[in-house]
Amino acid sequence: MNLIVNNLNKRYKNGVTALDDLSIEIGKGMFGLLGPNGAGKSTFMRILATLQYPDSGHITFQGLDILQNRRDLRMRLGYLPQSFGVYPKESAKFLLHYMAILKGSSSKKQREQIVDEVLELTNLTDVQDKFVSEYSGGMKQRFGIAQLLLNRPSLIIVDEPTAGLDPSERKRFLNVLRSVGTENTVIFSTHIVEDVRELCNDMAIINQGKILNHQSPQKAIDDLRGAIWQTNVSKAGLQTLKKTHKVISENYGENNDRSVRVYATDKPSGDFRPAPPTLEDVYFLTQDGSK
Repeated sequence: MNLIVNNLNKRYKNGVTALDDLSIEIGKGMFGLLGPNGAGKSTFMRILATLQYPDSGHITFQGLDILQNRRDLRMRLGYLPQSFGVYPKESAKFLLHYMAILKGSSSKKQREQIVDEVLELTNLTDVQDKFVSEYSGGMKQRFGIAQLLLNRPSLIIVDEPTAGLDPSERKRFLNVLRSVGTENTVIFSTHIVEDVRELCNDMAIINQGKILNHQSPQKAIDDLRGAIWQTNVSKAGLQTLKKTHKVISENYGENNDRSVRVYATDKPSGDFRPAPPTLEDVYFLTQDGSK
């Protein structure tokens, strides 16, 4: 059964509205929640993880009212926050055994089995006796995945996990996350468009606490086919172009001019060539209300 969120609202004491009547249904597989910093992603993740209460709204997972049954939800939950600390001078193996006990594992034999499984899955077996506090950023994130799998969760929440990782560490982390996302509901919050394109079979774009677009990444891209155009202009020409066209993004071209992507349902006048749409195009257009 799916995760179903109805009319979720959260307003902080400083007047900031983090969630604004948010409703969404999320099924099995990798779900990407894409949005800029401050869009409401982390508030939504913390509420789903039962670490915060909304002002109003209703959430069920597998038929369970999670706001009324927080303890039961936590038995099914694996959670990796945006940042987390570890005890210094303790090894990964020790900490995983300790966390397994906290999650209710009373059998030493079962703990040894599950700890060995998650260490192997996250490629940490060879460094299991090293202090986690001395791990690299990518290794710490993989340790975060290992700890959330200790109770064999059916709902996994991962909040901004690749922020700050170098490209090679990011790839290793995404491969680990991909391997656990087939049989569970995995909610993956990020502001990195490429992460969602690589990982997710479903996604939503959020800003100012509202869901702006909810569909599969491929469907979102397909909807823009034939409507993305590209040209090169000078810096001065770019300002003129912005007055007459829907400019999505701009980058420096080969001769220090600007390579510009625009949205138009028909070919714009001028020296434009068709361009294949990307998820980044979807993201920018959704954020400014064009899609």
